[in-house]
Amino acid sequence: MDADQRDLANPFGMDTDCRNCPALAECRERVVHGYGDVGGEFLVLGESPSAGAEATGVPFTGDAAGRRLQSLLGELGLSRSPPDADEPELQNVFCTYLTRCRHPERAATDEEVRACEPFLNAEVRMINPEIILPVGQRALEALAVAYTTRSPESFDVATEHATTIRGRGFELVPAKPFAEQTEAETDALREHLLENVLARDYRQTKGRRER
Repeated sequence: MDADQRDLANPFGMDTDCRNCPALAECRERVVHGYGDVGGEFLVLGESPSAGAEATGVPFTGDAAGRRLQSLLGELGLSRSPPDADEPELQNVFCTYLTRCRHPERAATDEEVRACEPFLNAEVRMINPEIILPVGQRALEALAVAYTTRSPESFDVATEHATTIRGRGFELVPAKPFAEQTEAETDALREHLLENVLARDYRQTKGRRER
């Protein structure tokens, strides 16, 4: 963790009363911004907060899917907390979403995703991760537009789950939504990260800042 980081929750002080999407602002419980180590070399990107994450205010917590990811982060040495922690002690990883507000009855619209792009772009720019784990098809397609040479339509998260895709300045390791993964798929993701990412020098020669 960067020495000057004071808080894992919303460390960049992003707007917690954002009202750019009126339909979401009227029904949300809270805005769920990114959480984790601002010096992290790993970034986990989901589509939008689950009911559990909205309740805790922390991405990928508060439900079974969150516990599955947090357990994985612990096994990778990226978390010092038990999987059911509402505020996990993360190191070298940052978790965030395409959209920061949850609608209880539907997915975010394309317009709502675009409204949140400045938040995500700022986080990616300031964190400058080496590895991004897009969780779900929508997160994978969103990254494809800006950070790969492939068209979004060429990606399928189910077939590219637990593989590595070269991006512009970092690598992508796609993952199916944790609520939909079988135990075998979670095992495959863990093994890929341990054997094909963490076991080698994944850092790219792009002028990483000194830590």
